[in-house]
Amino acid sequence: MNSKLEDNNTTISYFKEEIERFVKERRWTKFHNPKNLIQAIGIEVSELSEIFLFKDLSLNTIHNDKDLFENISDEIADVFIYLVSLLNSLNVDLTSAFIRKMKKNEDRYNLEEFGDGSYRKL
Repeated sequence: MNSKLEDNNTTISYFKEEIERFVKERRWTKFHNPKNLIQAIGIEVSELSEIFLFKDLSLNTIHNDKDLFENISDEIADVFIYLVSLLNSLNVDLTSAFIRKMKKNEDRYNLEEFGDGSYRKL
């Protein structure tokens, strides 16, 4: 892996290709079907949530505790890895899906109704 990669210089296709290679090399493709991947995402989100359970962690606390920050980052990465595996499994183009969904969100949560900082789920 290239240690010089950062969010500002890495493409979505990089992640899709790296995860696909990793999965194929281990012959895990048979396990990477939508049902299993969705369940894995849920489990990893639960592990991330567990870190915060019964705690009121401030951003300052999180950033000042190296082990805590690393643990949170690792769990976020696990969620992301399974999400990208799901994209690969379903052959979803994330950019197209994102653009389409953001347009729906802009229509649903229009500025006239939601531009005052209020929030409610529709």
